[in-house]
Amino acid sequence: ILLILGFLSTLAVIALIAVAVTQNKPLPKNIKYGIVLDAGSSHTNLYVYEWPAEKENDTGVVKQVEVCKVEGPGISGYSHATEKAGPSLAQCLQRAKEVIPSTQHKETPVYLGATAGMRLLRLENESAADKVLSSVEKTLRLAPFSFQGARIITGQEEGAYGWITINYLMGNFKQVSGWKKLLDSLKSISETSGALDLGGASTQITFVSKELSSESPENQLYFRLYGKDYQVYTHSFLCYGKDQALQQKLARDLQAIGFYFQTMESSLLLDPCFHQGYQRTINIRDFFKNPCTSDKKKQLPFSQLDIEGEGNYQKCRESLQKLFNKTDCPYSSCSFNGIYLPPLQGDFGAFSAFYFVMNFLNLTSESSPLPLNKVTGAIESFCARPWQEVKTLYHHIKEKYLSEYCFSGAYILSLLENGYEFTEENWQRIHFLGKIGSSDAGWTLGYMLNLTNMIPAEEPPVPPLSHGSYVGLMVLCSLVLVSVLLFAWLLFHKPKCLQKGIV
Repeated sequence: ILLILGFLSTLAVIALIAVAVTQNKPLPKNIKYGIVLDAGSSHTNLYVYEWPAEKENDTGVVKQVEVCKVEGPGISGYSHATEKAGPSLAQCLQRAKEVIPSTQHKETPVYLGATAGMRLLRLENESAADKVLSSVEKTLRLAPFSFQGARIITGQEEGAYGWITINYLMGNFKQVSGWKKLLDSLKSISETSGALDLGGASTQITFVSKELSSESPENQLYFRLYGKDYQVYTHSFLCYGKDQALQQKLARDLQAIGFYFQTMESSLLLDPCFHQGYQRTINIRDFFKNPCTSDKKKQLPFSQLDIEGEGNYQKCRESLQKLFNKTDCPYSSCSFNGIYLPPLQGDFGAFSAFYFVMNFLNLTSESSPLPLNKVTGAIESFCARPWQEVKTLYHHIKEKYLSEYCFSGAYILSLLENGYEFTEENWQRIHFLGKIGSSDAGWTLGYMLNLTNMIPAEEPPVPPLSHGSYVGLMVLCSLVLVSVLLFAWLLFHKPKCLQKGIV
């Protein structure tokens, strides 16, 4: 009987252990994918994201697995050949087909969001903008993915999605439970990071502020994420991306005195924001078609403008300050052009062109951000270098981009200092971000998270014990139960062999 009981108990233990091992065996990965195309003013990027299907509502599980830069200009650059806008995306769509398993193509959502370049084109030529979007939509519908829309997003959306992206990737929305939840409730909600985005045609600032007033409700958004309420300030400045800011500056220069006429057909402008020895020619006729410069249109006695660089950082900054109107403010505090801005609060992640320009200038140290005076000195030194020296040293960079790094660096400092009023004291709270983990900092991830409803409003329910702990406890309890029953049986029903031994 003892042998039989022991044998059965052993079988029971083996069975319970086998169940525990089977239950904890890693399941095959069930991965989902999503595609977002960022149709910017200067170019288009295609991003592929993936996440475990069973964890859609957890923070930090979505990651970027591919980025593809579309060859050619942004889709707004096809305004005179709208039928070519869609086909320009074909190469990157093919790359997405290769990255995503063919069995999941049909269920993979694809979104296209167009930003400030298309906003400007819509202002300039609404019919052309519609035709560009139609061409893009046609191409995306022909792709084997689940087309979810191609549209021009607002500047406010762009700012909000950028803010969601960087805080999602940093884990700032992660809600905790138990005693940690109590500690978390005592922390300031300003633990979220503000977002500074700079493109070619627009720039956005978005952050949570305790001192946000109701003066300008159009600049306020409300989110409820993981059981917390966020009141977010956001504003997008159209025409203040780095490319359009340069156009604005040149338009102002055209209106000012400072020309040295060579002939009645062309004129020379000495520009302090370009390196000494650099030369460029622009066509006046096309220059004022841009909505960002059309209000400064002026009849001029020449058709072309010849620009020659001076490489003078201080004069460049003086010229750029004129882009920011600080005289009129109908609110308690303003950034520029009469736009409400609450007091700056917390850390800020600066991405897109903020990062690309500052990274080129070696000013993006993440371990210990450089103080403002050193940043200023580095940009001033770079601008003072002769064009031929810069061109030789950076021969691998396209001349168009290389020639504008001096201007872009000076403009970024003007925007942050003169526009948003960052100072020596809070400058080091700005962190220039290219990637967070494996994902690019930008608005695209936040856009997809919002449209796929993968940011829950409340903390997802969590069981008190993990599955492994639960099975382990079941095994332990079963062993204890079997032992007690066996001991009880031996105590009250002694085997005959034991009884004879006692006699």
